[in-house]
Amino acid sequence: MAVGARSGHDEPDKRAGGAFGDDATGDDVTGDGQTQPPGGGTPDDGDDDAAGGSGRGPKKPRSFWKELPLLVGIALVLALLIKTFLVQAFSIPSESMMNTLQRGDRVLVDKLTPWFGSEPERGEVVVFHDPGGWLEGQTTPTPNVVQKFLSFIGLMPSAEEKDLIKRVIAVGGDTVSCKEGGKVILNGVALDETSYLAPGSVPCQDSFGPIKVPDNRIWVMGDNRQNSLDSRFHQQLPGGGTVSNDEVVGRAVVIAWPVTRWATLPVPDIFDQPALNQAMAAAPLGAAGLAGALPLVLWRRKKVAARHTAE
Repeated sequence: MAVGARSGHDEPDKRAGGAFGDDATGDDVTGDGQTQPPGGGTPDDGDDDAAGGSGRGPKKPRSFWKELPLLVGIALVLALLIKTFLVQAFSIPSESMMNTLQRGDRVLVDKLTPWFGSEPERGEVVVFHDPGGWLEGQTTPTPNVVQKFLSFIGLMPSAEEKDLIKRVIAVGGDTVSCKEGGKVILNGVALDETSYLAPGSVPCQDSFGPIKVPDNRIWVMGDNRQNSLDSRFHQQLPGGGTVSNDEVVGRAVVIAWPVTRWATLPVPDIFDQPALNQAMAAAPLGAAGLAGALPLVLWRRKKVAARHTAE
């Protein structure tokens, strides 16, 4: 007597015990996770899609709202690192640097190169902390919590720090001076500053100097000389109006806002004159020559005096 009806193809001999699988699709699951249809054939695309490839449903992607906090956190960390080590935005609060910079401009300041030992150079526009007493009596606006936070991570200009922005005219070892209504004299060279001074502005309305800038310090002046409380007006303070290199935040390299004023802030060509460095080097050489000649002069005078005594 036949046991079990047969259809047109072979069926597994054992179904009830589940030894060959009893899932809803009728496919067997092998140890390597691959699906096998009854009879050991190769699964077709339809069976693979129905079974999810490995017998499991497709993994659902994370919800956007679950990913959002992570993305925001990464963005904030990157912004903080950029602000600390690379660039920082600063707002121009006054007209002391016109027409190079207008009130309300946003500039980006390079903070990276000072980490590698770079020091301010003549002609650069730099941002620096108040050396002490430069902003005395001037009030700064009180920012709200959001402004403080955005300023802290660098997405807004510095909100509370008392910073200034000026152009470096002289560095350590330079000698700078100016006579009323005349040109600034740097290491004996008269500077033609017409390329960056505000229209109608004279290089200096009051005489100063000559001033020898100490090592590791800079002498700074605004481009709008008649409206800039710069090194000229703080000579009574410690440092004699000069600013320590350690107080310099970095060099302003580009105007970032408003977009209609996008521009870089290069060093004017007048500060690339070889004569500026030659004149600075000539002073030590002259002093060395004088020191070397002095013993000869004294020896000659002594010799002449001895000759007169003998006569």
